Amino acid sequence: MKLTDQHSDDALLARLGERVAQLRISKNLTQAQLAQQAGLGLATVQRLEQGAAATQLSGFVRVCRVLGVAEGFDALLPAPQPSPLAQLKLQGKQRQRASAPRMQVPAKPWAWGDEA
Repeated sequence: MKLTDQHSDDALLARLGERVAQLRISKNLTQAQLAQQAGLGLATVQRLEQGAAATQLSGFVRVCRVLGVAEGFDALLPAPQPSPLAQLKLQGKQRQRASAPRMQVPAKPWAWGDEA
């Protein structure tokens, strides 16, 4: 089953847990072995495979490293690509921070009596 954003959070976690369990089994690892190699408790691996929401993301990352699928995170969260126009503006410069939109300056200065 393909994971989409149409699934509920619980459904996505359950599917991810199923996939982790399938990968673990295909690598001929028990839950205890996976937990030991990932530096986690057995209960954490069990909750992860059950799709329990209480599982920490760092535990999921460790399990994915042991199972050899951590490089797939790049597909999960690809690096943002600037638009072609932004690439021209940057011309090799990398942005250091985000900024709020700048206020536009009126074409002519405001003076008393100009409000109407």
